[in-house]
Amino acid sequence: MKTQGIQTQILGDYDVLKEIGQGMMGKVYLAKHRFLKKHHVLKVLPGELSEHENFIERFEKEVALLGTLDHPNIVKLHNVSSDGKRFFLVSDCLLNTKGETMNLAHYLEKKKSPPEEEIYQIAQQVAAALDYAHQKNIHDEPLAHRGLKLNNILLRETEGALEVMVSDFGLSRIVGMGAVLSRSYRILWEMMAFAAGFEEGDMSLEMYGEGEGNVEMLHDSFYQYYAFLAPEQKGQIGSNRDADVKADIYSFGIMLYRLLVGQFPEGFFPMPSECNLELERDWDAIIKHCLNVDPEKRPLLLSEILEEMMPGERSLRPKIQPQEIKRPEYEPDPAAVFQTDKTVAIYTPKKTELKEIKPLLTEMIVVEGATFLRGSNNGARDEMPRHAVHLKSFAIDVHPVTNEQFVRFLMAMGGEKDANNNDIIRLRDSRIRKDSGKLVIESGYSKHPVVGVSWYGAMAYAKWVGKRLPTEAEWEIAAYGGREGVQYPTGDDLERSEANFFSSDTTAVMSYPTNVYGLYDLSGNVYEWCLDWYGYHYYETSMQEPENPKGPAQGVYRVLRGGCWKSLKEDMRCSHRHRNNPGVMNGTYGFRCGADVTV
Repeated sequence: MKTQGIQTQILGDYDVLKEIGQGMMGKVYLAKHRFLKKHHVLKVLPGELSEHENFIERFEKEVALLGTLDHPNIVKLHNVSSDGKRFFLVSDCLLNTKGETMNLAHYLEKKKSPPEEEIYQIAQQVAAALDYAHQKNIHDEPLAHRGLKLNNILLRETEGALEVMVSDFGLSRIVGMGAVLSRSYRILWEMMAFAAGFEEGDMSLEMYGEGEGNVEMLHDSFYQYYAFLAPEQKGQIGSNRDADVKADIYSFGIMLYRLLVGQFPEGFFPMPSECNLELERDWDAIIKHCLNVDPEKRPLLLSEILEEMMPGERSLRPKIQPQEIKRPEYEPDPAAVFQTDKTVAIYTPKKTELKEIKPLLTEMIVVEGATFLRGSNNGARDEMPRHAVHLKSFAIDVHPVTNEQFVRFLMAMGGEKDANNNDIIRLRDSRIRKDSGKLVIESGYSKHPVVGVSWYGAMAYAKWVGKRLPTEAEWEIAAYGGREGVQYPTGDDLERSEANFFSSDTTAVMSYPTNVYGLYDLSGNVYEWCLDWYGYHYYETSMQEPENPKGPAQGVYRVLRGGCWKSLKEDMRCSHRHRNNPGVMNGTYGFRCGADVTV
């Protein structure tokens, strides 16, 4: 298979299955990992980009930051690699039951006039992705997509609902907006030359593939890309000035108009209510707001506006109804209005409508079941004796639960207390605050591990996301990373550059290297609650009952593992055990989740 310079069907560790698209930023392929047998999407960037030093510098500097985006409506970036000449990005893909991919352009070919409810579902999920990204900072700037269009909005139909994910976040930023636009116009010129029959000259269109189909695909991609650009983006050719998040808001308005009307807005265009009298929501208002020529007058958060668009609130021209003016009826006892009811009314609390809040799930690593050694004969007394245990396959989060993940749980719970008025988290020990009745995270701490959580709060969160806390044995085996006899997750020794300990505060998760399994922050940052009750002599029992040990049947304390940001190096050992009352909350206690695995 000859595709954009790829001579074989293998690219790195991936078997390339088929080409699924191409555009301004290169070709896109559906591929399967050769060993894990999992499907991914490979985006192969144009080869000429690797010749520019500015691109290489931006790419290496920012692509790792883009990999930290973790949202259910954003395509997860898993890996970045190079075949020596050009770079390619490896990300998640959405496959339907037939193993095929579908983007919003394909969806509109299938459904010329989508139902309003499906349009609303798409708008909600794209808005959630944009709002999440716009609150992320990369080098002190909010993260903007800058290239939103139909082709990078992926869809999957599941049981009558639509699952939507946005791809290519930050790609235009890495390449540079000026370079993207200049490249777009050059491709347009080459397509025009191709259509006119020119075969000679300085042409590079051949790198995109031969045949009219590829040319038409490029034409469609260019037309889409240009149609979605905000006015301030179209004037950036040759400029180093980047558009901000308000350009994404404009692109969102273009997407809505295309879904509702069936074409892109050009010149003086009619509002959706003028094109479709059956629409129930006030789409006109949000489109006018998003497509404002002045970026400062566009909205900040899209999700809030969509939530207010209830059916039946469509903005139409007011109609004056004929009215009959009646003579007023006189009150026979005017003084009755001053009489008050002396009885005490029964207090009925105001009912609040609970909003469905989606969790931000953490990626997990699967540890296959086997026989492992745990404990230490050279550590504290409660770590002895070192002995073998048999564990079933289990999964564990790659990093501790963060503030931005936990605050969503608190929002779903309606606050920091449960239904029995018990504390889920003690806010004064955490980085989450209440401001005007809303839960907010202190600036710069969204990606830090949540602290101030009790064992009960950690258990409640784990149930909310469909997981559980890891057992003490699972946590320790995961920390070893498959290596026997080492003291720390990093090996026989631990440096300050490898974990956050003996310091002054928590750090963002994934700030230090992983262990062999690919798990972050198993040493330092925060102590992590485990499922087990603590038993000082429990290892003697575990040695006699090694099959999937889960701690004593009862106790006073729950187990904590891993050391924290102010611990000494001794506490960072994989076998080190810590414990405390399950109701205790302080600024060093956090957690990560685990899950059972069916083999």
